[in-house]
Amino acid sequence: MIEYSPFWETLSNSGETTYTLINKHHISSAILDKLRKNKPMNTTTLNDLCRILHCGLDEIARYIPSEEDQVL
Repeated sequence: MIEYSPFWETLSNSGETTYTLINKHHISSAILDKLRKNKPMNTTTLNDLCRILHCGLDEIARYIPSEEDQVL
C-alpha cells in the first residue's frame, strides 16, 4: 500500500500550506483528499508536489506491505 503520511510532515516543514497548494499552485482539493485517504494518485501529480515542495518522492509517499494489496 502506498501511503502519504510523509507528505503532511514535508508540507508542515515547508513554506507552503494546503491553502497555497490550492490557490497558488492549483493543486485541487480532490488531490488533497486523495492524500488524506491514501488513494491512488497520478505520477504527474506526485512530480508536481515534489517540484512545489522541493523534495524527493520519499518525502511525499512510502510503500508499506499490506494484506489488502491485490494478489499478484
